[in-house]
Amino acid sequence: MELKTIRLEIPENGNLIVGHSHFIKTVEDLYEAIVNTAPGMKFGIAFNEASGPCLIRVDGNDAELKAKATENAEAVGAGHLFVIALRDGYPINVLGRIRDIPEVCSIFCATANPVEVIVAETEQGRGVLGVIDGARPKGIESELDAEWRHDFLRKIGYKR
Repeated sequence: MELKTIRLEIPENGNLIVGHSHFIKTVEDLYEAIVNTAPGMKFGIAFNEASGPCLIRVDGNDAELKAKATENAEAVGAGHLFVIALRDGYPINVLGRIRDIPEVCSIFCATANPVEVIVAETEQGRGVLGVIDGARPKGIESELDAEWRHDFLRKIGYKR
């Protein structure tokens, strides 16, 4: 077994969601979940089949984001992996609906941070062990930092 780290490409002014699923209809169900929850969101989806023709199945409503999702899914190369590249919205807007899709097994990350995927490779193929999402903590939040966080969440409309 060989361990690898694969750095993903985050779309400019965008985010990625990376997860694991188990059925060919994943790409269509992800598409429906996103457009039914956040119709104005731009996105691309890539899903790596793990049997049969083992194709990367692709869908979305933005050509650039479809290409970015596909590049990332291909770089990781793990079966049943899905990558969603999105813009004009945030993962928090769609994660609940994505988790509700019956064939979605897990979500590894939802981020705009630099992210690396830790991959194990064997003779059979590749599997995702986890992700490194962003940087290490630099300290503990002060009262001033907590006040900033509180104000920021209200400024962007996520809290009242």
